[in-house]
Amino acid sequence: MSTSRRRAVAAAALGLTAAAVLSGCSLPTLPGFPGGGSSSEGVGFDDVQSATIQIEAVGTFVSPEEGGYEAAGRGSGFLISDDGLAVTNNHVVVGAGTLKVWRGGDTSTTLNAKVLGSSECLDLAVIQLEKNDYPYFSWREGEIPTATDVYAAGFPLGDPEFTMTRGIVSKADTAMDTPWASLSHVIEHDARIRAGNSGGPLVDDAGKLVGVNYAGNDQHDQNLAIHRDEVQGVIDQLIDGENVMSLGINGTALMTEEGEGLGIWINSIASGSAADKAGIEPGDLLTKMEGVSLGTDGTMADYCSVLETHGTDATLAVELFRSGEGIYYAGQVNGDAVEAVSVAQEAGATEGGAQSADTEYTTVVDDTQSVAVDVPAHWGGLDTSVWTDPAGGEWAHIDASPDIAAFQSVDNWSTPGVSIMAAPTSSATYAPEEWLSMAAQHLTQSGCTQASEDVYSDGLHDGAYTYWTDCGGVGAQYLMLSAYSSDGSYVIALAVQSVTEEDLATIDRVLGSFVASF
Repeated sequence: MSTSRRRAVAAAALGLTAAAVLSGCSLPTLPGFPGGGSSSEGVGFDDVQSATIQIEAVGTFVSPEEGGYEAAGRGSGFLISDDGLAVTNNHVVVGAGTLKVWRGGDTSTTLNAKVLGSSECLDLAVIQLEKNDYPYFSWREGEIPTATDVYAAGFPLGDPEFTMTRGIVSKADTAMDTPWASLSHVIEHDARIRAGNSGGPLVDDAGKLVGVNYAGNDQHDQNLAIHRDEVQGVIDQLIDGENVMSLGINGTALMTEEGEGLGIWINSIASGSAADKAGIEPGDLLTKMEGVSLGTDGTMADYCSVLETHGTDATLAVELFRSGEGIYYAGQVNGDAVEAVSVAQEAGATEGGAQSADTEYTTVVDDTQSVAVDVPAHWGGLDTSVWTDPAGGEWAHIDASPDIAAFQSVDNWSTPGVSIMAAPTSSATYAPEEWLSMAAQHLTQSGCTQASEDVYSDGLHDGAYTYWTDCGGVGAQYLMLSAYSSDGSYVIALAVQSVTEEDLATIDRVLGSFVASF
């Protein structure tokens, strides 16, 4: 598998923050979203409560700060038909294992619901309640001008007590990109939205829908609703079970505390969605799609622009960082599922490490046919003989370099190369931690600086790695990895020495290709 420029996002070493403090729901780590439907009749202002619902989504979510956990988050929504169609936010319901609904603040009757269609870019979802004869909203007709009196309804802070706040429209129709949506038509108003209100209705003084509340910022008194026209443009598709501008993720764009965009954090995934089939998991950080870096401005704009350009049914190349493993993955949505391609490295180590489009690789196998690894085809220097260690142990072994003699000489830091050795656990004279200790002693004596150290797991091996920079005073970099196979049958040690930026791409390829069998 070819590799491209990796964005260094070792999550354990970064302070991850959403790009804004807008909020609107009580789901863990998430803000708020919109929704809508249409009808010629509906409740009046005095009956807004009866058609407003509270939704509890139960499932496993993954937070950048707290990791994975099972949680019950609550948001709001509203009915748009007498047979139980309702609108809420994508982030309130997508990825949940179960949905519970209460209508009008009445917690004595719990209703079940299922998601029909959703959109992460529009932060909209339509759900179907148990069929019955329900009160419902209809949409305001005509313009929604600035200074229109509006009311935000819902169940803030997960409380079953129904609330409404009053305000006016301050911006009648504006585009808005946030960490969790990218919308062309948004109403900005000053009817206070609190966490738990997201997905709830924004109505006029006649009780007619003008938008779907999805975010609020108390500090700046900014409250946002998805414009009626935006919702009505897609509502029929969502009702018919068609997802719109969606791969099935519940995501949030993340930034460092310094303001650097990292990508789209996956809080949860809709089972059976395109993202799910591609192997994307909750807790992944989606960094690139079709070669476009995502979340560069701390919003979903880049992600949604790619979907607009290619469509959601297209085969889309993706790259991601799986923070729980410290591994980069690459693959396709609607194509080949993602596979591990490299271990996380320090930002300075990987920045600029793009693989040349002209670089070709070849698979090298050792003399015992036990170990294989991909190396650049122009690295003509090979040593695939059995290696005997100082303790007398024999290891299946590969050294590869443009100049094998220079690479194998002591303290030569001007020549790139790869060294890999493996032996059955029953006969291995060194354990993984001993390999790492011996390497650390030598590298320290050679003036190298240890830049990072972490556990390593790629589904086939479990161990640890260290990454070193400034070796030999010439800026060479060195990765040392040692592990047991996941079944415990062999020990493997691998070292990659890089000198130029182009050499850094070899680390990705080596880590994505090495394998042993005994």
